[in-house]
Amino acid sequence: MNRRHSAAAAITLVCALAVLAAPVQAFAAPAPPAPEQPGMPGVSGAPEAPGVSGASGKKSLEEVRAEIDDLYRKAGAATDAYLLAEERAEKQSGEIVKLAQAIVEGQAKIAELKSRAGAQAREQYRNAGLPPGAQLMLSGDPRLFLDGITRARQGQQAAKGVLGELNRTQEDLKTYTQDASTNWTKLEANRVKQAKAKKRINAQIAAAKKLESRLEKKERARLLELEQQAEYKSQTAWLSSGALKEINREASASGKEAVAYATAQIGKPYGWGDEGPKSYDCSGLTSQAWAAAGHPIPRTSQEQWRQLPHIAIKDMRPGDLIIYFGDATHVGMYIGDGAIVHAPRPGRNITLAGAGSMEILGVVRPDK
Repeated sequence: MNRRHSAAAAITLVCALAVLAAPVQAFAAPAPPAPEQPGMPGVSGAPEAPGVSGASGKKSLEEVRAEIDDLYRKAGAATDAYLLAEERAEKQSGEIVKLAQAIVEGQAKIAELKSRAGAQAREQYRNAGLPPGAQLMLSGDPRLFLDGITRARQGQQAAKGVLGELNRTQEDLKTYTQDASTNWTKLEANRVKQAKAKKRINAQIAAAKKLESRLEKKERARLLELEQQAEYKSQTAWLSSGALKEINREASASGKEAVAYATAQIGKPYGWGDEGPKSYDCSGLTSQAWAAAGHPIPRTSQEQWRQLPHIAIKDMRPGDLIIYFGDATHVGMYIGDGAIVHAPRPGRNITLAGAGSMEILGVVRPDK
């Protein structure tokens, strides 16, 4: 491999990163908005949902609701895969940049070492092939002879040092070039994964929106009512289990800041991949809230579940994050009194909901 050509190629690849890398943030599986309280309309005794008109055929509104939720949840799972690939691509991009810089520095160092070696060779040539120290050793003056021995040894050590450093630098340069090529291959593989995941995300979100858009106005209102009923039913069951009896811990100072940030966003719209300030997705809300509290955390709900310390539900305190569903594709922030603040899904606003209104996977604590 021509090292100069490889170095130039690696640097060219780095330049291409500027147009390849575009930040995209997390989306996590949606959940319905806040449950209605007892005594409010639509909480219990719901009648059979009417059949949905138009494209939904004979499907009941409840079946349509389940289908929409399923589509959004699948989109959430695909988005976590997309963001993982994006995160790895960013890491590899950074590594390629560092390697390219090392290659440039290595090339400059090799040029300087070759120049030094050439100077030594030219000096010997001018002295009939003998270094100055050797010439002194051949003189009849004892003092010059001893001085010649010392200078000859120093010259030999310097020559060996230059050659040794030159060889090491050339080996390093070869390694840098190979590593740059390997990272570029990985980068391209992750770009392919991102593209496939993005295609799935767009298709699933588009299908859900299309399905919901075909509902009549009264059916869309009833759909929201059904979501609230499902949430309330789950929350009631969770509270009836006694889960809230032991949850009475005070928030940490950072937790209070995170809760204050998250609750201040209530009413803002859900935005796929958004981290504020005008809109958020679920993990965008929680990650930004904790960043504002001085504790940066992973961006996606799945990585929050994987990397942050797990806490028993009974030990939960305001500011902790509740991770939902078996694939960790939704997250909300516990704010106390059995409630969370979260960004439900596209078409919904950031709202309060019951902590038990969805399937709880577990709880994590950002500032443990």
